[in-house]
Amino acid sequence: MTDAVDWAGLHDVAVEASKHAYVPYSKFPVGVAAVVDDGRVISGANVENASYGLTLCAECSLVSALHMSGGGKLVAFVCVDGNGDALMPCGRCRQLLFEHSAEGMLLATVSGIRTIDEVIPDAFGPRTLAAYRGED
Repeated sequence: MTDAVDWAGLHDVAVEASKHAYVPYSKFPVGVAAVVDDGRVISGANVENASYGLTLCAECSLVSALHMSGGGKLVAFVCVDGNGDALMPCGRCRQLLFEHSAEGMLLATVSGIRTIDEVIPDAFGPRTLAAYRGED
């Protein structure tokens, strides 16, 4: 699967997304891009708020874009800062990505390509609930 992903192209989409970030307070733009299980490429950027706790991470706008464009599961993901350098999503965003990931989703991280299970081991999410209910 790793070879099937156009990581450079996905990175470029994330860099472009970071240019649309709304970051008047931190001045730290973040852009993200992902491939959906149907082949679509979606993106997002962080949107800050004067009440800092209400700031939306780029991953939040990505998941919104996912559902606004038809839903699906994320299969590959890139996160960059305003310089185009790789960023690791925070814990909250890793959980958000896990919730909307295909099993084995790949992430370009600061330490290379990793699966969602490697970056948030033992996560609780929809697959956990499906297993509990006996749905496979």
